[in-house]
Amino acid sequence: MTLFKPSPFGGTKNTRTVGRSSQAIFLIIFTLLMVTGISARLAYLQIVEGANHRKRAEENRIRTISKQPERGNIFDRNGKLLASTRYPRSVYLWPMAHTKPSWSVVAPRLSQILDIPQEEMEKKLDEAGANSSSLIRIARDLNEAQITALKEYESELKDVEISTEAVRYYPHGNKLAHVLGYTRELTPDQLKEKKQEGYRLGDVIGQMGIEKAYEKMLRGEWGGQQVEVDGAGRPLRVLGEKQAKAGNDLHLTIDLDVQEAAEKALGDRKGAIVAIDPNNGAILAMVSYPTFDPNIFSKQKLSQKDWESLQGKGHPLVNRALSAFPPASTFKIITTTAGLESGKFSPDSILETFGSLTVGGVTFGEWNHAGFGPLGFPRAIAMSSDTFFYQVGRKVGGPTLIEWSRKYGFGQKTGIEFADEESKGLVPDEIWKQRVLKTPWTIGDTINMSIGQGALQVTPLQSAIMFSVPANGGYRVQPHLLKDNEQAKSWRESLNMKAETIKVLRDGLRKVVSEGTGKSLNVPTIAPASGKSGTAEAGVGRPNHTWFGGYAPSNKPEIVVVAFGENSGEHGGTICGPMVLQVMEAYFQHKYPGKYEKPKSEASETKTHNSGHGTGD
Repeated sequence: MTLFKPSPFGGTKNTRTVGRSSQAIFLIIFTLLMVTGISARLAYLQIVEGANHRKRAEENRIRTISKQPERGNIFDRNGKLLASTRYPRSVYLWPMAHTKPSWSVVAPRLSQILDIPQEEMEKKLDEAGANSSSLIRIARDLNEAQITALKEYESELKDVEISTEAVRYYPHGNKLAHVLGYTRELTPDQLKEKKQEGYRLGDVIGQMGIEKAYEKMLRGEWGGQQVEVDGAGRPLRVLGEKQAKAGNDLHLTIDLDVQEAAEKALGDRKGAIVAIDPNNGAILAMVSYPTFDPNIFSKQKLSQKDWESLQGKGHPLVNRALSAFPPASTFKIITTTAGLESGKFSPDSILETFGSLTVGGVTFGEWNHAGFGPLGFPRAIAMSSDTFFYQVGRKVGGPTLIEWSRKYGFGQKTGIEFADEESKGLVPDEIWKQRVLKTPWTIGDTINMSIGQGALQVTPLQSAIMFSVPANGGYRVQPHLLKDNEQAKSWRESLNMKAETIKVLRDGLRKVVSEGTGKSLNVPTIAPASGKSGTAEAGVGRPNHTWFGGYAPSNKPEIVVVAFGENSGEHGGTICGPMVLQVMEAYFQHKYPGKYEKPKSEASETKTHNSGHGTGD
């Protein structure tokens, strides 16, 4: 049986036609869809996502080299410059420098010229990372010999860049060290902590004082250069530059003339001097000794001599104006307040004084070992009678003394910008004594507190705030260093004291100067002044601490000055009273020229001050 008929044209015919026409159509449609999809994708990439891809391509080709901002300047209240910037020349390298063949030549030469170990340079470059686009500073503050040597070997040092950079400069050296603080390159730990805030390797940051407290305001904003790089990340050319934005300038409440007078008055005696405006807490001067030169920290590397100057036994980095010590008889201001405000004493109360008092089997002596006869509050303050205030403290009790201590601001931070550096001091109470000494509060503790002894601890700044209360009519002020135009009431809080209490305090503090332990201030070179001395026991075999706090003019105070001598020996009236006088002379002579007699010559002044006018504390 024949299945296929022969073709009339003599060939065999393939009769399979099923699916042929649909296959062609499918191929055509498939091809059209592919072309359309590819075209759509290309259009999407070029039109919709084009900007993003161009940006990513630019980022691969263009790097931004950061430029550090210049820190803001710092001025005193009258516009005198306290901290600025200088522009030393520094050496920079690209992070990938030590991966190049030329590094074997560059490294030894740089190490020789800069006196820096090769390993130290490589460590910095490694920390930055080879892909970093930032130049890395290897050395700063080049001297002329180093610059000459770098230029001489310029052909060997093609990847080395010399540029100026902004470095902090303190024109007055150590005179404002504890106020201004200092800046220093970030430590590795600080860098980890601050990286998210935009800090970089080699960046500097305020480490103390105003520099730390107002770091964000002083720092400014980074700028930089746009640099075209090749495939290996090597810079080819600079395409553009964004200027760094300098930090804000700050104007402080500090009065440079008063600050310098305080520095001179304290001299090389360990201690502190604080001067404030009692009406609003503005700090006019704050001095601590031993001190240091903050310019030391602007060096690339500290010498052994530098380290010794900072690590001396006197602890120069410690701000004694914010460190706590027993306040001694200056505390009698608070004992007086507690006695009168409690209602257990009146402004006219008279108490007999003695050579000593025995309470609870313990004898507490009078500083002159004889007593002063019958005294009222003003005269007791003037004579600084211990036995008078023992009786006041015993009658009002420990809790009332503690309450008023805290109202005056003792035992807590003052609110000054240097919170990390400031001691709270200590106002001991029953809970503290049980926890620390494992013994109950006794009448003896109250007696000791009444004259500022025992475990009580106060900073010179807290003491200045205490003196401001009677000076300004009963307000506790908040000390501050940043100048502003706020009214005084924004910086103070009323203690709601009776007018009679303020009057008694003012009368007593004026008598201290006119007839008591502060006669060194009873001179025509300043406005009539008021004040109080203090001499604190510092422990067996150790010289006493000394205090004197004062304000002037007595009828309308403008300035409070507190001087403290750490282990100075002698008495507050003879050691610290003359310091307060020198500071007040600088203030009043400058503010009211010709109104008061000029101070004696430095030689006669020193002789007069050292002769001593008061006795006791």
